[in-house]
Amino acid sequence: MHALTVDLHLIAQQAAQDIDRLESASRFVAFLENVEIEESSRRGLLTLRSPAGDTEHIRTEQQETDRGRDLIERARGLQGRWVLVFRYSEKASATKSVRMLAHLMDLGDGAIAVNLAKKILLDDAGGAAPRAQAAWAEAGLPDSGAVSV
Repeated sequence: MHALTVDLHLIAQQAAQDIDRLESASRFVAFLENVEIEESSRRGLLTLRSPAGDTEHIRTEQQETDRGRDLIERARGLQGRWVLVFRYSEKASATKSVRMLAHLMDLGDGAIAVNLAKKILLDDAGGAAPRAQAAWAEAGLPDSGAVSV
């Protein structure tokens, strides 16, 4: 019983860290073009293209870790699809940060819920709600339902 309690506690701690990482991650929509393993770090390296056409590279944890292996496998399964990317920054050194992948969500037909779309737009506007609201209204997006990518 004691060993099970300790195992459950450790699992709960990891889950809490994962939830915190997701809650604080920035979210954006991108087309997942490529997934490869970076030789120097053994991390997954994803090539993403934004709807505007800009390219971004983002890394996973090392391939040898459970989380890294899971994210790499998930990304490979979503290659060639539109995804919702959950990204956070990790300090690589005292002066450098690296963009890291927290999670990927398949957007299927390229539509997302209005509330999630508004959160993404607010993130893109740097948290400036009036700017995000103006962009939403200017695009003529609906107040409920789904929004296409």
